[in-house]
Amino acid sequence: MAKSQRLHIVPSRFSVDHIPAATFPEDDEWVALVRAPEGLTVVREAPPWERESCWLGLYAATPRELDTSGALTAILEPLTRHGIPVFVASTYHADLVLVPESRSAAATDALTEAGFEIAGDTG
Repeated sequence: MAKSQRLHIVPSRFSVDHIPAATFPEDDEWVALVRAPEGLTVVREAPPWERESCWLGLYAATPRELDTSGALTAILEPLTRHGIPVFVASTYHADLVLVPESRSAAATDALTEAGFEIAGDTG
């Protein structure tokens, strides 16, 4: 997969939570849910006062077909090379790649260096 793709920075900031005994959250304020044997993982928009452990979201500007290979790997490889942790929630059209907001500048630098065009504001 060519690395010359465009990524948008999602304007919202996110929190990633684990709820061990839950099968569904108690509210409708979630962006993504993953149910696993060890509990529920919930991705939500982070409240404005929660800035310490927020995640920045990167999302592909151009949808991909489900049988396209390498799109996520192309994004993760430069982030991994720079030691930047990620959390990924995949959609039908693209992957929402979350990086710690505290590492957002390093993440966008690593992706730009790898040939990605980044649109949006990190701060």
